[in-house]
Amino acid sequence: MRTACALLGLLAAVHCMPVSQETMEEQRFAQSYLKNFFNLTEEAGPAVRRGFSQVTSKLIEMQTFFGLQITGTLDAETLDMMKKPRCGVSDSRVARFSTFGNNLKWEKNSLTYRITNYTPDMSKEEVDESIEKALQVWARVTPLRFTKIYSSTADIMVSFGQRAHGDYYPFDGPDGILAHAFAPAPGIGGDAHFDDDETFTFRSNTGYVLFMVAAHEFGHSLGLSHSDDPGALMYPIYSYRNPETFVLCSAC
Repeated sequence: MRTACALLGLLAAVHCMPVSQETMEEQRFAQSYLKNFFNLTEEAGPAVRRGFSQVTSKLIEMQTFFGLQITGTLDAETLDMMKKPRCGVSDSRVARFSTFGNNLKWEKNSLTYRITNYTPDMSKEEVDESIEKALQVWARVTPLRFTKIYSSTADIMVSFGQRAHGDYYPFDGPDGILAHAFAPAPGIGGDAHFDDDETFTFRSNTGYVLFMVAAHEFGHSLGLSHSDDPGALMYPIYSYRNPETFVLCSAC
């Protein structure tokens, strides 16, 4: 039990107490979340023996980002936020600096995109319209223009996949991570991947509106990181908004 407590380490200073299997699973889930989105690394050495927990620090970072009560512990409010459907790109200041820092942007204003496959949840026409409309969100506020192509490699390759799908960032099944995208760069840079274990929709608030998910991901394709403003398109947590009335706010 002492080893388990040291491994899970969800308090700055902790007395080992018996925990239920459910609690241990929640702690493992929380550690995985913090590794994926807040750059948590393995702990070892004297700092851990003194009771200092990097997990506590990362919980505080997460709670600060999402505007939660800052406790440094895995409380119910924090766990609930971790379980909300979201983008797969990191929220961490460190990860955002390394992935989307240095003013990454395209060196041209005319970009191509290609949809390599389609989700069975929607008609081909609905997917095409959703992706085009999502790109136009950004075309209206930038000098960028997007042209669809049907063969060869585009600047932005759009695809639907499940679990391990050809990059180093596997999806996690229904809910959880909905999609991810890569900042402008050669190769995979700019590409947007959507988790085909999700139920994507054209307009319905049942499932996830593809337009909203895609508009967010294309922000990453253009070099933007996450916003901590819940009203911004680049906020990492999904929320339903009507595509017909959606307007990009000044904070993105």
